[in-house]
Amino acid sequence: MSAAHVEVISTDLRRAKVKVNPGTYLVDVLNEACKKLNVNPDKYDVKHKQKIVDLTSPFRTSGLVSGAKLELVQKSKSASVVSIALDVDGKRFTKKLPNDFTLWQTLRQFESSESGLNLTGRATPKKDTQNGGQLYHEAPIVNIMGREYSALEDLNKTLSQCGINSGSMVLRLSFKLTEKTLFEAMSDIGQFLKDVEPDQPKEEESKPAPVQQEPKVESSTTDVVEEPKVEGNIESSISPTETTTPAVTEQEETKPSADLMDVDETQPQPTSPPSEPVDRFLPTSVFVAPTSTTPAAVNIQEDDSAYEPTIAHAQLRQQQLLQKAQNTRLKSDAELAAIKAEEAAKLAKVTRVEIKVRFPDQTSATWVATPEETGGWLYQAIRATMAHPDQPFKLIIPGPRTHVEDGNKKLIAGYKLKGPQMFNLVWEDGASGEARKGGFLKESVASRARDIVIPEVPEGGVVGGGSEAGPSGSSSAQGAGSEKPKREIDPEALKKKMGKFFKFGKK
Repeated sequence: MSAAHVEVISTDLRRAKVKVNPGTYLVDVLNEACKKLNVNPDKYDVKHKQKIVDLTSPFRTSGLVSGAKLELVQKSKSASVVSIALDVDGKRFTKKLPNDFTLWQTLRQFESSESGLNLTGRATPKKDTQNGGQLYHEAPIVNIMGREYSALEDLNKTLSQCGINSGSMVLRLSFKLTEKTLFEAMSDIGQFLKDVEPDQPKEEESKPAPVQQEPKVESSTTDVVEEPKVEGNIESSISPTETTTPAVTEQEETKPSADLMDVDETQPQPTSPPSEPVDRFLPTSVFVAPTSTTPAAVNIQEDDSAYEPTIAHAQLRQQQLLQKAQNTRLKSDAELAAIKAEEAAKLAKVTRVEIKVRFPDQTSATWVATPEETGGWLYQAIRATMAHPDQPFKLIIPGPRTHVEDGNKKLIAGYKLKGPQMFNLVWEDGASGEARKGGFLKESVASRARDIVIPEVPEGGVVGGGSEAGPSGSSSAQGAGSEKPKREIDPEALKKKMGKFFKFGKK
């Protein structure tokens, strides 16, 4: 009787025959077939009869028969999220992780999320040795569907390389007492990670930093407490960098302050900051209410042809639809953290923001806020200009209708103000009728009010630019220059060309 085998077919229809026995895991079948076909197994998955095969199961429980034909299919380039349940010491912890995490990184993730959980730095004294105070390392052993991963090379495999690509999986963790001391084991692990991933230690320094390894060995002496600290630096690989980074950050923090002062000197209104300590709550400008009830935009006459879409608009819309139709992966936690850091850096560079507050009687006033100004400062500044400062009110930011609090929350950093911003002042329910009907500003401030100057927009200057104003992203629109939109399409020819799309039900 011939030995059992399966046949693996690649995407280019090449075939590879792999011998199997009942205990052969399908992930080994994938690796052996990819080795024969000279392809990377990390980029492929296995299908049988249009169904993805579970690579973590052995051949006996997979439901395959001898001679089964398996197909190689390409994996998605982005990592998929899998649900991992870690069973350790009779307790189960669950976490969703990307399948490109190694087994070691998976254990570290559970350590960082669960307080008091020690998986990679366990140690215990040997009772049969004379040196009773010396701790020896307990190496973790990960069991996946009956298969154990204990060596450092095995723990460096990703979840995908272990056959975990989708769904959920239970990892059973046990420990084995080794002959190495805790310090020696942590040094070997750190050296191994540096040799395997030389480019990643700097990126991973921020991950293990919050994880304190000291409480992991509770009944230890002072010498024992120092050893787990080495393990805390294993994933970051180089411990001296952690001591040198604070000095670098201090220099970086001092440099932006000098840069910001240079920016202030180049701004067109450098005279306003010196006046803030004297008249800190006075508005920089006050505007009277409009005399006409008709919005000024209604009086602007524009030719209807300015609103007709052009070919450049259609091309831009087509590009947008094509972009939306493409599959995009979700951003990882590291990318989201980088985006937040970039937004925080942009907000840190903002030194002044002009805030215009529109009052209930349609008058308005502007203030210049610095990064130190808070919502309480703006409320106090507005009360200094009110005819009835004892009446309650609130400030609303248009759009999302964010309520500006009267407290210590920073205006620029707290509400993410990057440029000129309009606030609307709304009376609270407890405001009196006299305050609602009368003028909002007191006489000394209202006397400074001036009319709002509306700039004259030439006809066709905003919308009539056609290919210039609308689809700025298309190359054809950029080449149009200041010429008027071209309309060279013959309606009759277009009707004949597109007529077949409107003949529903005809063959």
